[in-house]
Amino acid sequence: MHRRFGPKEHGKKAMKRIRYAAIIMALASATACFAGAADDEAAIRALEDRFTAAFNAGDVDAMMKNYVPDNSLVVFDVVPPRQHLGADAYRKAWVGFFATFKGTPKIAITDLGIIVDGNLGFRHSIQHVMGTVKQGHPVDRTVRITDGYRRVGGDWLIVLEHISVPVDLATGKPDLASKP
Repeated sequence: MHRRFGPKEHGKKAMKRIRYAAIIMALASATACFAGAADDEAAIRALEDRFTAAFNAGDVDAMMKNYVPDNSLVVFDVVPPRQHLGADAYRKAWVGFFATFKGTPKIAITDLGIIVDGNLGFRHSIQHVMGTVKQGHPVDRTVRITDGYRRVGGDWLIVLEHISVPVDLATGKPDLASKP
């Protein structure tokens, strides 16, 4: 025996189906958003891994592939000149940096945090740089880095970099070995 629904019962059943469909679509959409954010975060982590490998190899060209390649790049540094405008200026700074070392300095990145929202992302980390300068004395510095990323042509690129160190307010001197 088939039960026949009147207009009122049929409307309730249809509304229930619509609600279930809406809930399923909302969950699917949310899952896709989280998956997309996770994929974006993984892409930025991969960029950081490529940067670290390039730095540890002393490969400035490979390092610069992680930055936007035009004049929109802005970098605030802890050493003069405190600001680099454009990829060419920052590339020259990296070449000068590596030229001060005997051999290739090494970097270790820790405390990496990444936030992604649409086509923009941010990352903060602690970076420990070690090496020996040409004068023969060792360098062992810890800096804080904050990067701003923009998705360009499907790839994440650094468009803003800010490098800082804590300062001992009593002496006014930078604390290059600070730990959290």
